[in-house]
Amino acid sequence: MKLRSWILFLLVCLATSCSTSSSLRFDGVHDDPFITKEIALYTGSSKTFPEILNDNTFKNFENEVPNLGISNTDKWLRLTVNNSGERERFLLEIAYPLLDEVELYSPVGNGKYAPTKLGEHAVFSERKYKMPSYLFDLTIPKNEQRVFYVKVRSTEQIILPIYIRSRLSQVFHANKDNLVSGVYIGIVFIMAIYNLFLFFSVRDRGYLYYVVYVVCAGITQMAIKGYSFQYLWPSWPDFASVGPVLFGCLSGLSALLFADSFLQLQRNARRARRVFRVFIVLFISSALMAIIGLKQTAFLAMQVTTGLASIFVLYVSYRVMIRGYRPAKYFVFGWTALLTGSVIFLLKDYGILNYNDFTSNAVQIASVIEMALLSFGLAYSINMLKQEKEMSQARELAISLENERLIREQNAFLESKVEERTVELRSSNESLRDTLQHLKETQSQLVEAEKMASLGQLTAGVAHEINNPINFVTSNVAPLKRDIKMIWETLDFVEETAFQDGLSLEERKKRVQSFKDEMDIDYLKTEVEFLLKGMHDGAHRTAEIVKSLRIFSRVDEDTVKFADLNEGLESTMVILSSLMREGIEVDKKYGDLPKVECHAGKLNQVFLNILTNAVYAINKKFDSNPGGKLQIETGIHEDSRYIFIHIVDNGIGIPNDIREKIFEPFFTTKDVGEGTGLGMSIAYNTIAKHHGRILVDSEVGRGTTFTLLLPIEQNNL
Repeated sequence: MKLRSWILFLLVCLATSCSTSSSLRFDGVHDDPFITKEIALYTGSSKTFPEILNDNTFKNFENEVPNLGISNTDKWLRLTVNNSGERERFLLEIAYPLLDEVELYSPVGNGKYAPTKLGEHAVFSERKYKMPSYLFDLTIPKNEQRVFYVKVRSTEQIILPIYIRSRLSQVFHANKDNLVSGVYIGIVFIMAIYNLFLFFSVRDRGYLYYVVYVVCAGITQMAIKGYSFQYLWPSWPDFASVGPVLFGCLSGLSALLFADSFLQLQRNARRARRVFRVFIVLFISSALMAIIGLKQTAFLAMQVTTGLASIFVLYVSYRVMIRGYRPAKYFVFGWTALLTGSVIFLLKDYGILNYNDFTSNAVQIASVIEMALLSFGLAYSINMLKQEKEMSQARELAISLENERLIREQNAFLESKVEERTVELRSSNESLRDTLQHLKETQSQLVEAEKMASLGQLTAGVAHEINNPINFVTSNVAPLKRDIKMIWETLDFVEETAFQDGLSLEERKKRVQSFKDEMDIDYLKTEVEFLLKGMHDGAHRTAEIVKSLRIFSRVDEDTVKFADLNEGLESTMVILSSLMREGIEVDKKYGDLPKVECHAGKLNQVFLNILTNAVYAINKKFDSNPGGKLQIETGIHEDSRYIFIHIVDNGIGIPNDIREKIFEPFFTTKDVGEGTGLGMSIAYNTIAKHHGRILVDSEVGRGTTFTLLLPIEQNNL
């Protein structure tokens, strides 16, 4: 309430100041009472001052304040002044600070004129009279007439309120103008500081936009009155000439952002925000044109954009208000006041309304009213938020009390349920323990089943490999026994013939030779040697198989030792020979490997599992037909600390959706009874315990590649 009282007080002061100043003007004391003047405009083509002196194409003004509109050329005025009083020294005031350049030509006798040039082309400190408007010294002898010429140039609206006063009267009027502008600046300052504090308190961006808008609007009005050049940037004349356009554009931008936030367009009028973006682009474009030197075009673009944007914002705020958003009424009233003041100001610029204190200060008066109403609107929105917060807190309190009652009732109910559930949980825990024990037993059985499956493969392979040489030995025993029997019979016959009486040596030789021919001793020798050689080969092959079996199993090595992995792979292939169907081509490329520190028996189990799956995939695809190929390659990895083993098949391949699952326990794609799903899991864990890696690359229908990377020495990692 204190802030509102201060604002109302300042509004009254501003209105009183404007009323006082206006009464002075309408009382006819703008000019010295003994001075009469006549203003004429040169309407011909552009000329220099000497040419203007001899030109009579001047047209008198009927209005007291000439309005020349916007022009790209210099404007010449002829000022005829009559002095009927006693004073001879006066001040000529052109009370429109936005003019870029004003040059006065004063008569000095003998038909000659002396120029005096003022404008925004020079720093403010170079002016003789430190006033925002343009002041020139005039010397007019009493009861005489003098003719003065004024050249004006401006990229903005050219309005020429020309007054001739004494020095004392000029000081009086300057103080009145300063009072009005000072009250206005004070209101802007209070609005900005107050709402800036509110922004830091509530952290609502709407207040920050409002502060920027108030400051930019205030600087724009100060620029129109010339105070920004006098007090803010007196040493930057170039910036002073574009300041009204730049800060006008910034004021429009911040006004749009504030309207968006204050009216909550995101919720109340979302489509309007697209049009707001168009106006924002236009304001930015106008500012850029002013910066690059197109001041006149920028001024026109800024005026048009400001007018259209103001009308559209008023329309949107009205729509939001009638939809029930109550703070919008402050925006509607405030914006209506600002638009009214702007219209009055523009009508004055275009000559429809007379130039006076009220029309020249209409925007300032309207903007103060608008700022006050918008400030009230922001305060009202805070009150709304406060009320909504209080109502929300009341609802939350009621809900909290209701919840507390429900909780008390539920606690009693839950306590009885907890006891019941405790009994059930105890029973469930006992059941879970039994189930867990059963799962552990089942897991142990599955692991044992996997071991038995591997043992079955081992037994089948050994039986297949040993069966052939054993059969060869056993099949040679009967012929060898028969041949030996025949040899024994021959020895008995020779012995009998040797000890028989009555036979000569020749007869004995004939009888022995005849028996030998009958028994075919030479063939018998050859056959015995062949049979013995076959039995020797079978026994040697059996010994080699037993050796491979011992290498594969490594039953005598329970600790980590250095082993030949090529030898382990070869022994594994011997074990798997029973699975190799006809048509499978095996390509072995064993590299020159150093001995690797490992559990050789466990790695052989890994080789067996991977090779078994490879052979299974090949058989699944080719089904004993030619074309199957199994490739085994070993070598030293590019990282010399590791060796690699490639096992490649051209079988059915592994689909992408199950490739990540092949190392999971109990996962298998084989039919029931063909696998437990633990082989690859055991292989993965074994390689991991050796600080190695298994890499899988597979394509469905093309085959699979398993790459094993194993460190040569475990203690080097």
